[in-house]
Amino acid sequence: MQRIRPGWRVAVTGIGAVCGLGWGVDSLWKGLRAGRPGISSFRRFDHSRHRTHLAAEAGDPPESFVRSCPGWRRLSIADRFALFAAREAVARAGLALPLGEEAEAGVYFGSSTGGMYESELFFERFLRDRRGRLSSLIPQQVNAPGDAVARHLGSTGPVVTFSSACASGALAVGAALDAVRAGEVEVALAGGSDSLCQLTYAGFNALRSVDEAPCRPFRAGRAGMSFGEGAAVLVLEPLERALARGAEPLAVLAGAGASCDAHHMTAPDPSGTGAAAALDAALADAGLPPEAVGFVNVHGTGTPLNDAAEWQALKKVFGDRAGELPLVATKALIGHLLGSSGAIEAVATVLCLHHGELHPVAGEGEADPELPVNLVLDEPLPVPGARAAVSTSLAFGGSNAALVFSPWGDRPGEQTGDQLG
Repeated sequence: MQRIRPGWRVAVTGIGAVCGLGWGVDSLWKGLRAGRPGISSFRRFDHSRHRTHLAAEAGDPPESFVRSCPGWRRLSIADRFALFAAREAVARAGLALPLGEEAEAGVYFGSSTGGMYESELFFERFLRDRRGRLSSLIPQQVNAPGDAVARHLGSTGPVVTFSSACASGALAVGAALDAVRAGEVEVALAGGSDSLCQLTYAGFNALRSVDEAPCRPFRAGRAGMSFGEGAAVLVLEPLERALARGAEPLAVLAGAGASCDAHHMTAPDPSGTGAAAALDAALADAGLPPEAVGFVNVHGTGTPLNDAAEWQALKKVFGDRAGELPLVATKALIGHLLGSSGAIEAVATVLCLHHGELHPVAGEGEADPELPVNLVLDEPLPVPGARAAVSTSLAFGGSNAALVFSPWGDRPGEQTGDQLG
């Protein structure tokens, strides 16, 4: 394939998602728009010994997926999430399977734990019964969700997995953007997948980073995150290729940026300098000034330290606009999907741009006077004419990533791609 010049526009032509709001993009958008949290008690494993008892569990796959995927029971839960989201995204993009027969396709995925839950079940049985094959752990590696997508959909290009905690999914999307721009692939499936497991639930409880109530980003009295699980996939391809085959882009992925705090393993740099660097890099990559950004889908975990550091980053990048810029806090509704969070929040950002309105969160509790943000509360907020939107992911270890999306098409108040930037 001919290599493409840097800066070439890359379209999002398909999206797929699974989370605590349901299986599929329609369920995701319906729940987001209603501001309805999917966070409640869950049944995956016994959590009675922990100080918190909530998570946004995705539940069982729909019958249509079960019927169309022989051998699905042999897949880890994270693999099932990934495969469902990828198949939905490919179908929405109007691409034929197997992918390798139509285009040079690559898979770029993020995951923190892969099939860790199934590994926990294996060792529980092994220690109890002294039976089991260690070889059965191989399909449960952290790279398994991306590999499952490539294997089942016939993608014969690069398959790359990122595992940089909560930034994994966003880093994968950024890498896919670079690969499409460079002409390494014609189509990229970019996303992430993670499932609830005892390791992360116990670990974050031990750190006292989990709220006993559904998480409340940027609100007074917030006490930590809520866990979620699921997957999200975006189909990326050169805009000209998408238009030539008659696809209708949902948005343009205009830029990506990344940085590291180099500060602490489990706490963000309180100055927000690293997070601001990722935002600045993404906007520079997109060729857009901060003034072009109409809203930000914040990382917004609901931990006191993270939200405070993110506010500092927003002030550094957006200056006096920081307190006026509408903020979307997707984790308040679907929980923290760890390695998949950046991917599903990218999908949520695309949906907000595509529909021309921002999803709300419940306005429970008091605002934090130290964080005077403009969080979208209670009702959807129309955003006509937004030139760009940013989604941020700020991870343990100080890994930061940001993605910039621009609208496409003839939605009310939008500009066409030729007018962007």
